[in-house]
Amino acid sequence: MCKELNVDVLVIGAGPTGLGAAKRLNQINGPSWLIIDSNTKPGGLASTDTTPEGFLYDVGGHVIFSHYKYFDDCLDEALPKESDWYTHQRISYCRYKGLWVPYPFQNNISILSKDDQVKCIDALIDAALDARVANTKPQNFDEWNIRNVGAEITNIFMRPYNFKVWAVPPSQMQCSWLGERVAAPNLKSLVNNVIMNKVAGNWGPNATFRFPARDGTGGIWTAVAGTIPDHKKRFGKTGSVTKVNAIGHKVKLEDGTTIKYGKLISTIAVDSLVEMMGDSRGVKLSKELFYSSTNVIGVGIRGERPERIGDKCWLYFPENNCPFYRATIFSNYSPLNQPANNIELPTIQLANGQKADAAAKPGPYWSIMLEVSESSMKPVDQKILLAESIQGLINTEMVNPEDEIVSTYHRRFDHGYPTPSLERDGALSELLPHLYDQDILSRGRFGSWKYEVGNQDHSFMLGVEAVDNVVNGAVELTLNHPDFVNGRKNTERRLVDGAQVFQKQNLELRQK
Repeated sequence: MCKELNVDVLVIGAGPTGLGAAKRLNQINGPSWLIIDSNTKPGGLASTDTTPEGFLYDVGGHVIFSHYKYFDDCLDEALPKESDWYTHQRISYCRYKGLWVPYPFQNNISILSKDDQVKCIDALIDAALDARVANTKPQNFDEWNIRNVGAEITNIFMRPYNFKVWAVPPSQMQCSWLGERVAAPNLKSLVNNVIMNKVAGNWGPNATFRFPARDGTGGIWTAVAGTIPDHKKRFGKTGSVTKVNAIGHKVKLEDGTTIKYGKLISTIAVDSLVEMMGDSRGVKLSKELFYSSTNVIGVGIRGERPERIGDKCWLYFPENNCPFYRATIFSNYSPLNQPANNIELPTIQLANGQKADAAAKPGPYWSIMLEVSESSMKPVDQKILLAESIQGLINTEMVNPEDEIVSTYHRRFDHGYPTPSLERDGALSELLPHLYDQDILSRGRFGSWKYEVGNQDHSFMLGVEAVDNVVNGAVELTLNHPDFVNGRKNTERRLVDGAQVFQKQNLELRQK
């Protein structure tokens, strides 16, 4: 006989968004609730894999920086010790014509050759003059680039790099999502830096970031999930959804269990959710949403980290001499992201593809994590992608041809980046309210499909704010006002507040 459960709020997905919802539900101790996930390990798109050789790789480039005090509180509760974290200053470069140009590229053309500097400044002056008389706003990301960084930087960096990232031409992307994501250079400062041969300082919200000492980014979410009562969690096959019945407010699970709910907070990719629901209107609207797939590739190397690599964090690659758009020196984030020096591993191959002595030998070891995008507009040959990526590392002087590779990793994620396409906002403005009217709050990186609020802190708070909306009708600021939350430190919510404070006060009164 199949089991039937009944909860006020059901949360599908134990990535950052689902766990944010669960933390808030557990805190306010109001409606009955349950969180489910088909994976046995929490984290979703913020989880971490470990190779058989002992190298860790996040499922994409993730670091911790925050716009929200509530998010900080929850992470500090889950990993409270100073030894649980490393704090890093971002050291990031763009590779161009054999040079390492400090990030962001458009702020640091002082590194380029004099010829390139002149071309870039000429185009920037033209763009500034055009902007003074323009009576219209840029209509897409490509126009935004030309208006803000000039035609030359657009040609040599913005267009090729962003196509490598998004697997979509920038002309097919909107520009309302940009906010703090893309730096618009100050022309006077830029020219001053060129004349004085200076580089610009760190820019952006992630100039300083945290990274967990052990277990990668996924370790954070395993720890957060550990603060949630076990009887409120169903992970693995017992939490795998096979059918969502919106009319009946029921979810069917793989093990035959049916869960009746009052409200559903779903972090399933919204295009997959409406298919699962059999919602013809939702399916039609979701066809207007575009996304790219992400290939994450890891390369573990024997030897001391080279001096040319140093303490770099992540690096950008606009040119076509490598398939990856970004490389992260993952071994720099934590010494536990790779095997200990005394672990003996055989060499799989040299970087140039030649066979090597396969006898197991000790380290030290270091590692690189690469990301390659893929879409119908930018197909990828999976069979040769790893080999092409290793050759790209040689081409960009990240590794030497004779370097010993002791471990490789390749995992493809069908839903990698939710694209801020020209059609996106029109589709979401109908699709999300259509689901909301059926008591379904679709939230998260692909649940609400807004890249500009798709970082870990944003995703977590999308879940928190969804709960507050369900419980008391609160406005979901992160979902509806990305520029507002990204432009301030959001301190209104704290982990110990609201219902918990009232419960404590009531307890104290009873004890008197």
